[in-house]
Amino acid sequence: MKRLALRRNVLMAAGTAAVMAVAASVSTQQASAQPAHLSGTVGFAGGVVIPNGEIEIYIEDPAARDDAGQRAAETRVESDGKSKAIGFSLSGPKASTASPNTRIVARLERADGWLLARGSATVGADAPVHITLHTVMY
Repeated sequence: MKRLALRRNVLMAAGTAAVMAVAASVSTQQASAQPAHLSGTVGFAGGVVIPNGEIEIYIEDPAARDDAGQRAAETRVESDGKSKAIGFSLSGPKASTASPNTRIVARLERADGWLLARGSATVGADAPVHITLHTVMY
């Protein structure tokens, strides 16, 4: 009888280990579904020319508890006031820290730091992102 109990415990442990291995494999596959490199374009509402200024583009995660996590990656792009769309690329969020509410934010500022326009888009899986800037009203 004691031998049967020992065998049952060994089988339970092996089954638990197998389930844990499958769960770890699935979570790794889901985590790798987050893009490691994001690219896209920024345009102005109505398809008009983007005004002259600097566009700050960053990844924002509202679920992050610290400032570093809220702005995981960022880049800056210059607008010459002649383009209707400007391309950008940046590294994506770490898959282990990304939440479903993670989004890419773009802010257009003049040289004196005055905010002209802002827009955002959610982070999609392997699809180019398009952010539409909307005029900020003061």
